[in-house]
Amino acid sequence: MALPRARHWNARMSRSSSLLLDFSPALEPSGKPLQDGLSVAAFRENTLWLANDETLRLERLTLRASGATNAVASDHVAFSLADCLDLPIPPGANPEAVEEADLEGLDWVDDTLWLVGSHSLKRKRPKPDDDADKAVDKLAQIGRDGNRYLLACLPLARDGASWRPVRRDGQRHAASLKGDAHGNRLTEALGDDEHLAPFLALPGKDNGFDIEGLAVIDGRVFLGLRGPVLRGWAVILELRPKIDPDSPRRLRLHPPGGGTRVYRKHFLQLGGLGVRDLCRQGDDLLILAGPSMELDGPVRVLRWVGAARPHKAGAVIPAADLPVLLELPYGQGVDHAEGMTLFSPDGGDSPALLVVYDAADDARKRGGHGVMADIFPLPG
Repeated sequence: MALPRARHWNARMSRSSSLLLDFSPALEPSGKPLQDGLSVAAFRENTLWLANDETLRLERLTLRASGATNAVASDHVAFSLADCLDLPIPPGANPEAVEEADLEGLDWVDDTLWLVGSHSLKRKRPKPDDDADKAVDKLAQIGRDGNRYLLACLPLARDGASWRPVRRDGQRHAASLKGDAHGNRLTEALGDDEHLAPFLALPGKDNGFDIEGLAVIDGRVFLGLRGPVLRGWAVILELRPKIDPDSPRRLRLHPPGGGTRVYRKHFLQLGGLGVRDLCRQGDDLLILAGPSMELDGPVRVLRWVGAARPHKAGAVIPAADLPVLLELPYGQGVDHAEGMTLFSPDGGDSPALLVVYDAADDARKRGGHGVMADIFPLPG
């Protein structure tokens, strides 16, 4: 018997309004509708960038009306990543490949979009009508999608009153970390890591290696890991990618500190939760935290105070130093908070937090193409 789709709330939840994300029917991809799989969000200058995690695209909406009850983002435009980037697996290169990047992190810095795929393996999911033998067989099947190994930056060029991603803008190039169907320079570097290497061969939803969240601070890229969670401690990686001067369409990883290691690890005590998204606010990082495995909740937003300051070594942040700002709603099998961005349509000094959801509940949908995102005031 199917369980009811209950929604869970907490006294600290304080949703003040919503934003209708109005997607164009003509631009819907085949398969999963955009409203059912939003995984990232980045907002500025009335422009909202989004992605569905089962596509190879970015979606752009423009804020057309704002207020307590009638905020709408529409004028939908879609941009293919293949038009801007040298993808690990170009569309059509492998007819059997799943053409998705599983985008899980997005940040808009100056006139550049940074984005990252999950870098995770996936275990096949049994269907409700599968018999026992078929279900067991599917649970033994682990696959990888090469375009999940994507870490890239896209220059933005003016497009009327808005922006569009381009392959090249003057001296600026779209660039990505070199990768293929089996990994990239980051997974290669992590191959002998004492904490993370054992989890590279595990699917993301089995507490395996799974990137969900990206924030860029002064040339440093912070990647939040949904998994693994190590004895209740979540991991954030710090990278310093730069354009390769010998190949301007490639990123090269440089040590973020001393030594030769091209990444730095930060450990945060999130009470057993993993990172689901990251967002910079001033010198702090806001962390969207949720279950690392196939659970619905809890889901909360915490603040890492001073995360933007340079680190001489990896930080170890106990729970006492990670104040909880918000407890977010979640449903039973639906409404999984996946992406967040600061939201200040009037350019004020007290932005709210815009949150988008994967597996949107039917009550959140508007017709076959629109879906409501939540706007939460941020505590001071």
